[in-house]
Amino acid sequence: MFKAFTLGIEEEYMVMDPSTRELRSHEQKIVEQAHKVITDQVKAEFHQAVVEVGTKVCADITEARADVALLRRTIAQIAGDLGFSIGASGTHPFSKWEKQLITDHPRYFEIVNEMQDAARSNLIFGLHVHVGMENREMALHIANSVRYFLPHIFALSTNSPFWEGRNTGFKSFRTKVFDKFPRTGIPDYFASIEEYDNYIKLLVKTNCIDNAKKVWWDLRVHPFFNTVEFRVCDVPLTVDDTIMLAGLFQAVCAKIYKLRMQNLNFIIYNRALINENKWRASRYGIDGNLIDFGKEIEVNTRALIYELLDFIDDVVDELGSREVINATVRLLETGTGADKQLRVLEDTNDFVAVTDFIQQQFLYNC
Repeated sequence: MFKAFTLGIEEEYMVMDPSTRELRSHEQKIVEQAHKVITDQVKAEFHQAVVEVGTKVCADITEARADVALLRRTIAQIAGDLGFSIGASGTHPFSKWEKQLITDHPRYFEIVNEMQDAARSNLIFGLHVHVGMENREMALHIANSVRYFLPHIFALSTNSPFWEGRNTGFKSFRTKVFDKFPRTGIPDYFASIEEYDNYIKLLVKTNCIDNAKKVWWDLRVHPFFNTVEFRVCDVPLTVDDTIMLAGLFQAVCAKIYKLRMQNLNFIIYNRALINENKWRASRYGIDGNLIDFGKEIEVNTRALIYELLDFIDDVVDELGSREVINATVRLLETGTGADKQLRVLEDTNDFVAVTDFIQQQFLYNC
């Protein structure tokens, strides 16, 4: 039933100076060397201290894990040989965006010209998960429904508590940085793929955007591929966390699809309500409460995530992802990337130690 639900995973990594631990421009040397090994699976990003990688189209979660692990090992090896270190965190613990160079590319200069400091300060690192769909109509139906679960899974991914040498009080400050961009956050409900396409056409016609990729929502029907693309998460510390999150996104898509095949639908919630949960997830991660809108009460976030695991339980075996999904329980016990970073700071009172921890975790279990 779920053959169409392939996976593609994109991660953004920090490039750092091994001695100062500051973010550092690699002048595209890492990308140039990596192209020789993994060809188009690596590319430059807006800031020169960022490297982005992407898996091939993976048939299942096992294939996806192998590809992400290979990409992490490859980039770490090349970076090390060139005198850099690599880490994965939604924000760097202390580097300042004002000191970072922009990649020399017309597309990036155009973004800076339009958005000014909102773009220059967008020094953040995310995880994007593509889940394959049989067609765009089904992709939109699934996207409409799974919006409700974005805060739950996002809470598990929180990995950016620090900004420019400060404890922000948020478990994911990355999302607060990105909120300055237009067309971000939880998407609206669209009644049909035609309504969605007409929305994009209107934005292009009125010079709001020049292509559909400039819609940067937390979840979108991809403009060129038959995928639903999840964009809400901080990049995780480890490959295990990345694959757990990808498995959860794949499973909620499969579950909504299964309900549709049984002529059942998951309730559609208002964007404004889902945003309340997203804010709570960004502030508290898994340690706060989210709102159960069906019951109209606050519920412990961990309890709601356990409910999510029950909801998807009947699809994970067919997807081959039960072991990956079970890792969610371990994360609920040990904490998110943000929780672990905060513990290191509490123990050491040293942001350099936090950055060392991030770097050490990058190849864990790879």
